[in-house]
Amino acid sequence: MLGFTLPRAARNTRITRAHKVSAALVATASCAAALSLTAAPSDAATPSAHAPAAVKPVSANGLPLTAKDRADDGKKDKVLASSVAHHLKVTGVEKQGHTAKEAASRSVERKAIATPKTAPKAAPKAAPKRYANNLDGWIRQSLDIMKSKGIPGSYEGLHRNIMRESSGNPNAVNDWDINAINGIPSKGLLQVIQPTFDTYHVSGTANKLTDPVANITAAANYAAHRYGSIDNVNSAY
Repeated sequence: MLGFTLPRAARNTRITRAHKVSAALVATASCAAALSLTAAPSDAATPSAHAPAAVKPVSANGLPLTAKDRADDGKKDKVLASSVAHHLKVTGVEKQGHTAKEAASRSVERKAIATPKTAPKAAPKAAPKRYANNLDGWIRQSLDIMKSKGIPGSYEGLHRNIMRESSGNPNAVNDWDINAINGIPSKGLLQVIQPTFDTYHVSGTANKLTDPVANITAAANYAAHRYGSIDNVNSAY
């Protein structure tokens, strides 16, 4: 039991019966409190009687897992994780490829919409070839027309026969031969009569007997049919 000592002033004072009773009550209360503190266990000293017991893993048959079981489970977990990761990777690549194709398709569509088709520009027409208005120009123009129509002949063959027949005069007229007597005189650079001109006239040239180019091409066409080419003609034909 705990001792109780009165203060110095109280020892020198005369203690009455009431004082003694009060002191006894205080002492009793102090003892009860001390006993209560001694009997109550501290939190630190209290055992964890209610803590849950550790659960040990077991295998499918209910037996505790062995080291081999844990190793097998670890391998299975790794295989499963690898399979999931591969699936996610493949899925991601497929989605990226699909997204890229859609983006490319949209880009092509936008380009087609943004770039309206324009009608192709027509090729500029070539300027018509110009020829000199003289014997050289008439022969050259006639040769181009003959080439486009498939009529044979050369510059030399045309020039040689023109000089013999008319000396290069497009208005030359023969009024003395048999044709003149028959009323169809030979005319022009290559001395062509009207019936022959009408039969062998080359389309695209003037329909006039004394026109230089029309006269040359008609005569060359006639000579091609009868002699093979104007180049084969060396005299009156």
